[in-house]
Amino acid sequence: MSKTISLDGQTVAFAEGQTIMDAAMAAGIYIPHLCHNPEFRPHGSCKLCTVNVNGRNVASCTMPAAEGQQVLSDTEELNAERLALTQMLFVEGNHLCPACEKSGNCQLQAVAYYLGMMSPRFNHFYPQREVDASHPEVLLDRNRCIYCELCVRASREVDGKNVFGLSGRGIATTLVVNSTSGRLGDTAIAASDKAMQVCPTGALLVKRRGYVVPIGERIYDHRSIKEVQTGGGHE
Repeated sequence: MSKTISLDGQTVAFAEGQTIMDAAMAAGIYIPHLCHNPEFRPHGSCKLCTVNVNGRNVASCTMPAAEGQQVLSDTEELNAERLALTQMLFVEGNHLCPACEKSGNCQLQAVAYYLGMMSPRFNHFYPQREVDASHPEVLLDRNRCIYCELCVRASREVDGKNVFGLSGRGIATTLVVNSTSGRLGDTAIAASDKAMQVCPTGALLVKRRGYVVPIGERIYDHRSIKEVQTGGGHE
């Protein structure tokens, strides 16, 4: 690694083919994100990881690192935009954190804490979304879906089952199930599938496991998402 970029004034080395996000994560630097997972090819859907590169805003998960780039991430302006995006995700769904089985293990909740979100700011949409409990092992609660497409990609690329897809546009977007009935119970999905492991919220849950680890003892209850994803902090 002989090539470097400047990230918030810090010199960060990168290897050929790495994105700015790749280089930052390798260096232990946190850039807020939700749709990014290093196991899958990025596609920049959530825009939380937007950084400023030589005066231009780009998604760090898709932007290739290049010698001499001057990258800004942890700025007041960019964090304000990230906060607004996170607030919009909360009001566009039905995220009731105190009653959610994923509370304390939810990346959306953890990002909101990291960004200092104290209120939704915008009016809630309260959309009508279906819950699919037709499968004996897993539950789909669309109220918590943020359309990151991680389950879509995991089911298609890792599990080889192509269980999920997205339909519609804007506020009418919905996570659909690829079966004749449109129900999870008529698919080959299993609790052990990769698609069940990558959801950053509580949209996909394994049944009868919600409170095996008590609230208060979960991963983000004592550590910020920055500490968890960069390996810092303490349990």
